[in-house]
Amino acid sequence: MITQGLDDLAVDLTAVINSVARAFGEGAVRTVEGELDCDPAEPGHLVCWQYGVRLEQCASGERRLAEAVLPMLEAAGWSAHDRSNALELIARFSRDGADFTVHVARSGEGVAIVGSTRCIEIG
Repeated sequence: MITQGLDDLAVDLTAVINSVARAFGEGAVRTVEGELDCDPAEPGHLVCWQYGVRLEQCASGERRLAEAVLPMLEAAGWSAHDRSNALELIARFSRDGADFTVHVARSGEGVAIVGSTRCIEIG
């Protein structure tokens, strides 16, 4: 169950990640969806919403990230940071305390997108 105050952030993040997934094609499968405790030292006081999807098949993933996803997100106010390595192209996007990453396998198959909202104090 989404904590009050977190629901709008969760809806926004879920919508953004789903729109990014659509830019890579059809068939995204949810991998994670729910609240995450942000402070293990004092559990239950700070929570965020996490959400992720995976596409097993994606032709031209690197091109789609550069030509469709980056311009779309930058126009919407998301800042991009390159975190790529030899195995995958990784773009990290941040805005208003929310973050998500897009992982595109350099082998040409598979895209994973996962992110979380900023932490919200509860109780």
